[in-house]
Amino acid sequence: MFESLSEKLDSVLSKLKGRGLLKEEDIDAAMKEIRMSLLEADVNFKVVKEFISEVKSRSLGSDVLESLTPGQQVVKIVNDELQQLLGGASEKIKLAPNPPTVIMMIGLQGSGKTTTSAKLALYFKKAGRRPMLAACDLQRPAAIEQLKTLGEQTGIPVFHSFDEKDPVKLAGSAVKQAKLEANDILIIDTAGRLHIDEELMEQLRGIRDSVTPSETILVADAMTGQDAVNIAKEFNDSIGIEGIILTKMDGDARGGAALSIRSVTSKPIKFIGTGEKIDMLEQFHPDRIASRILGMGDVLTLIDKAQETFNEQEAASIQTKFIADSFNFEDLRDNLRKMRSMGPLENVLSMIPGIGKQLKGVDIDQKQLIRVEAIIDSMTPEERRYPKTLNGSRKKRIADGSGTTVTDVNRVVKQQKEMKKMFKKFKGKKGMRLPEGFPPF
Repeated sequence: MFESLSEKLDSVLSKLKGRGLLKEEDIDAAMKEIRMSLLEADVNFKVVKEFISEVKSRSLGSDVLESLTPGQQVVKIVNDELQQLLGGASEKIKLAPNPPTVIMMIGLQGSGKTTTSAKLALYFKKAGRRPMLAACDLQRPAAIEQLKTLGEQTGIPVFHSFDEKDPVKLAGSAVKQAKLEANDILIIDTAGRLHIDEELMEQLRGIRDSVTPSETILVADAMTGQDAVNIAKEFNDSIGIEGIILTKMDGDARGGAALSIRSVTSKPIKFIGTGEKIDMLEQFHPDRIASRILGMGDVLTLIDKAQETFNEQEAASIQTKFIADSFNFEDLRDNLRKMRSMGPLENVLSMIPGIGKQLKGVDIDQKQLIRVEAIIDSMTPEERRYPKTLNGSRKKRIADGSGTTVTDVNRVVKQQKEMKKMFKKFKGKKGMRLPEGFPPF
């Protein structure tokens, strides 16, 4: 996410941070490089112009040029302005005072609208809500089956009909059913097109006028760059939207859509899709994203992910085992599985300040974690609980059972020992404990 832009901005700002004195020509040179970096990231040129003007104006102030750390002050200004560019503060979907809250999902074909509808429903389900999905995309034959399958995967009911041909009537029936079933969130998946046309807009306006949604959310593909911004503007002008969900942010999107769309449409990005898995939807936080772009990590999002994956009792149990020197292979396997569920390892590690730069060019093999699990699964319960029982013949049997080598088994044994050694530092030291909410591994 924003990898190329992040590298370029880091290069520019690192030059400024290394100087004890900044002159106006230094600021001008830096702004020129930042301008090029943003344009190459496909940020709207008008947005870039305003951004550079604001950053330069603030950077030339006496509080920066006369500061003992002028470079750091410029970095702070860039960070502040990036936050404003991205929307300033995060905005949640507004819930209706009288359930159900109706959320109408719109967008073009290929943007990931149907999958995102299911992701959003799962997000609400995890928050303790009772969501229902409505399959009102009657243009694409597979759309209903796709949403039904996603509903089965997540345990979320899907209102649908293979006989009804009018999406407006179907949407109205979905609202009645949601009230009947006491579902407090109704997410309506509507039809899309390969391009915007009046027929599509007329249909969407019909659904909107029929169900009066609490929010109309546009789903846009971040990888299309400025096209996503233009699409958002057209949908907002024709239908009216309350927010945007950008999908495929884990791909090679250059960041132009995310950095332009708020300024052009005045509508906030509310969520971003960070992967294909059904749980890979993140609430959009401008301050955290600005921090990621500037290579400062994103510890708060990492903690959010950890808290979703590890409950409080599990975290406390693992910490106790570390301190009591009883962390075994079963604990290691369970934690590896939970860590993998948090998403691609490189994405998780990149949220830790300073780690992202160190990972540049490093190929993190996700399969290695699966091999470790296979090795541990090939152990007997006794061997997993009491690592000291492992001898040469047992290691050979484990290697054969897991399709690996004795060297691989020895490596896992060594990793488990190293983890125990590392966490022995916490033992007996007052106040030494894992940060609250931080992954216990």
